[in-house]
Amino acid sequence: MQEFVDLENDVLEDVGGVDLVFDVFGGDIGKRSAGLVRPGGMLVTVAGPPEARPADGLAIDFVVVSDRAQLSEIAQRVRDGRLRTNIGKIATLDDAVAAFNPTERVKGKTIIRVRP
Repeated sequence: MQEFVDLENDVLEDVGGVDLVFDVFGGDIGKRSAGLVRPGGMLVTVAGPPEARPADGLAIDFVVVSDRAQLSEIAQRVRDGRLRTNIGKIATLDDAVAAFNPTERVKGKTIIRVRP
């Protein structure tokens, strides 16, 4: 089961033990998220080195370093038609869970539109 937590309306700790936390906030949310990971589970963060680690699990700091020259090259290839995106479905944030649990096979990447 996959679950998204709405931090404005849900209590993070009510989620219970999970196999994987993908933290994009860090700070207090990252620290609190570490306590949700079951033994053998994993906390992956993109917000910097984890300030807290799961008691019996792994903590991974996923770092992406952008390279201006590489990003410019990718943008130029898109403009030239040498690089095409393969978008299969675009869904709203409200439909994100259903979009990632399709009832039929979808070719291409699923895009979640956060803002209308």
